[in-house]
Amino acid sequence: MDPKWNEDQPIYRQLRDRVVAMILEGVLGDGDALPSVRNVAAEYRLNPLTVLKGYQELVDEGLVEKKRGRGMFVTAGAQVQLLKDERQRFIDAECGV
Repeated sequence: MDPKWNEDQPIYRQLRDRVVAMILEGVLGDGDALPSVRNVAAEYRLNPLTVLKGYQELVDEGLVEKKRGRGMFVTAGAQVQLLKDERQRFIDAECGV
């Protein structure tokens, strides 16, 4: 992940977007563990609650699942779902929906 943050968007949202990009690019695959909240917070000098909020958005979207005591993992089919969502956004934009 790129440690540079822009000021146009909240950091938790940028973090979420970076994880999504990693899933789309195949860096993170089905069942892969996300880096721990503590590790990401320490590495990028972020508040752990900021990291957790970004991760929670991924959980809410069904792209990541929490496994109590083990961490967070990419759900099966997350890349396929993201590609499908991107395709639909493109079609909607092109058709003016």
